[in-house]
Amino acid sequence: MAEHEQVQEHVRVAVIGSGFGGLGAAVRLRREGITDFVVLERSDSVGGTWRDNSYPGCACDVPSHLYSFSFAPNPEWPRTFSGQEHIRAYLEHVTDTFGLRPHLRFGSEVKRAAWDGERMRWEIETASGSLTADVVVSATGPLSDPKVPDIPGLESFPGEVFHSARWDHDYDLTGKRVAMIGTGASAIQIVPSIQPQVGRLTLFQRTPAWVMPRMDRAISGAERALHRALPVTTKLRRGLLWGIRELQVQAFTKHPNELGFVEQIAKRNMGAAIKDPALRAKLTPDYRIGCKRILLSSTYYPALAQPNVDVVASGLSEVRGSTLVAADGTAAEADAIIFGTGFHVTDMPIAERIVGADGRTLAETWKGGMESLRGASAAGFPNFMTIIGPNTGLGNSSMILMIESQLNYLADYLRQIDVLGGTVALDARPAAVRTWNHRVQERMKRTVWNTGGCTSWYLDASGRNTTVWPGTTAEFRRVTRRVDLAEYEVLRAPAAAGPAAAGPAAAGPAAGEGAARSTGRSTGVSA
Repeated sequence: MAEHEQVQEHVRVAVIGSGFGGLGAAVRLRREGITDFVVLERSDSVGGTWRDNSYPGCACDVPSHLYSFSFAPNPEWPRTFSGQEHIRAYLEHVTDTFGLRPHLRFGSEVKRAAWDGERMRWEIETASGSLTADVVVSATGPLSDPKVPDIPGLESFPGEVFHSARWDHDYDLTGKRVAMIGTGASAIQIVPSIQPQVGRLTLFQRTPAWVMPRMDRAISGAERALHRALPVTTKLRRGLLWGIRELQVQAFTKHPNELGFVEQIAKRNMGAAIKDPALRAKLTPDYRIGCKRILLSSTYYPALAQPNVDVVASGLSEVRGSTLVAADGTAAEADAIIFGTGFHVTDMPIAERIVGADGRTLAETWKGGMESLRGASAAGFPNFMTIIGPNTGLGNSSMILMIESQLNYLADYLRQIDVLGGTVALDARPAAVRTWNHRVQERMKRTVWNTGGCTSWYLDASGRNTTVWPGTTAEFRRVTRRVDLAEYEVLRAPAAAGPAAAGPAAAGPAAGEGAARSTGRSTGVSA
């Protein structure tokens, strides 16, 4: 064999993405004694959304001690709500602390991953080469691919155009006429950060947001010293933050009318900074608070009240050269356009690259709406698991809690494969997926996200909420603690393939088991 001809690499687990989900999966694999894995990352460093979003003012709206792994507490958080640079540094620290760097493959964007039913493995093509894996864990996250609306004439705009998640740090905004498109979580951080710098700032607001005060402060040296000396205090702090948010869930999921009191706080927050009745009317939502994500800022409204800021209460509909025209006909001149228009959440691009057992992509399978078993397993995609999958999002707490629950599920998933023995795969039964999602959607009907009177990024094109979890994080942890084999079909390698064809990391069928069907499927195992 020529020196350059190498045997194709095979790993037990391939993780896609190195944000919180991907790094968390990598740590959990190592803690389970699994070292035969890689983390495929399209960029040149870890961090995911906290690497990509580096816009001015970028910070988290979840308290620092709750927005971190329970197995990697950080006593050195500098603020109660940490900025992007601190969160990214934390993820780099986690990477080093748990020895993950040997597993990282940078510049390895996944182009295609297809299930090979004959060899019972995933064939993966990346920007840096190909490999195979027994199990694929997709941890790309819903906030990884920016969404820019199709605006007529945008290509003719002579100035600078970029999305908040692809900030152009080489472009100087000083004195420029800047148009901010959108009023989501990114926009309310960007606006007060750039307002003092720009010549004129025009905010195109399709829908106003409910904004609560952001109770951010520096964490004192004494507090940090206490957390270092007594780690239990960090756990207590995290537990208190968690408990408060768990108590809030009922209002979001069962009693939305109880959120009226919160609306009054938000209105007072606005009234303290916005004295102009006309502007206040533009900024007051007409839907129940919580229907869209509640935003936190103590600087957004004061920035909008400044003389160099204009609020257009209508979305951008057309670009005519350097003139931007809103849906209501309002026109504004701009030198730069910044899109704070969110991400492909319900139509994640990675789904177009994952090919299942029947030759269909995950995107095709989810054409009628995303759905999976316990937010992790899609029917027809054996040994494939999603971290932050359908209906695992939160409206009021930390996604790290949900990620860690899914890591529990992943760990038990791999244990079940080991117990079954041989070259084996688990494929979620369509009936189990339907049952799970029917229950989720039934519970969703009474939540504020479905009844609050808004259109949010939680909803897909058909108006179905395929994003948010309609319960507490404690409940989600309970339902993902163990894999129920009754919800899966157990697949085994076709007899003709034999152990060798299944790859060096897999063994043959366990003694006493019957020959596998030529289709690679068995009747399944009940727990």
